[in-house]
Amino acid sequence: MSDSISDKLYTIRYKCDDVSHLIIKERDHCLKCVKKDCNYFCPSDVYDWDKKQKLTTVAYENCIECGTCRIACPYDNIDWVYPKGGYGITYKYG
Repeated sequence: MSDSISDKLYTIRYKCDDVSHLIIKERDHCLKCVKKDCNYFCPSDVYDWDKKQKLTTVAYENCIECGTCRIACPYDNIDWVYPKGGYGITYKYG
C-alpha cells in the first residue's frame, strides 16, 4: 500500500495566517532567473511562474514548512520564516 505525495499532503492541517511567511525579496530576480527552480523544488507546489504577469506567485497556504526554498533558490531571493505562533502546519500523524 503506497501512498502518493498528494495523499500524504492531505493528512496535514494548516491554519492560515492573513500574512505570508514566504516573501519574494526582489521580483526582478525572478525575471532574470532562467530555470525558475522554485517551481520544481517545492514538494507542495507553493511557487508558480505566471507567464502573463511575469511574476512568481506564492501560495503560502500550501507550505509544509520543510525549508527547501530557503536554500534552493539560486538567488537567495526567498525570505522564509516560521509562521507566527498558532499558525502554520499541524501534522495528524507523528
